[in-house]
Amino acid sequence: MDITQHLALTLKTLRQARGWSLSKLAEETGVSKAMLGQVERNESSPTVSTLWKIATGLNVPFSTFISPAADAAPVFDPQQQAMVVKPLFPWDETLKYDHFSITLAPGTLSESTPHEAGVIEHVVVISGELEMQIDGVWRTIPPDSGLRFAGDQPHAYRNSSARTVHFHSLIHYPR
Repeated sequence: MDITQHLALTLKTLRQARGWSLSKLAEETGVSKAMLGQVERNESSPTVSTLWKIATGLNVPFSTFISPAADAAPVFDPQQQAMVVKPLFPWDETLKYDHFSITLAPGTLSESTPHEAGVIEHVVVISGELEMQIDGVWRTIPPDSGLRFAGDQPHAYRNSSARTVHFHSLIHYPR
């Protein structure tokens, strides 16, 4: 099963397990009913931003939608490849965390909706300079530096430079 088939099946399974219609799922995620239907039917691949909204609305880790059989395949915006997310360590149920390697192409802005209550995110920049908006304030994080923040608040990632930014994101979910 490829990653898009896994995504489609996982989304449909999670929605049906909750007894939700596509309309209810759209209401909970902020993603249009049409887009959700296309994803469930494997007719469309969502952007990373949309996939984060879906995971947040369903209150599941982002990596839930990444197939273990895909051998840590990257997930990216299919039109632009502006943001590429590759799982370094898959979802760990015991320790309640996801760990990702993320790249942002030059000029990319990715706004993240709040994760579930109590989520803590750690970001460590590997190369380039990452700009992050937390509590409405933009901060620049240089290479070999990190930032820990409450992921249950709106936040954004931006690359204003002319070169790709590479960083790791470790997301801890509450027990």
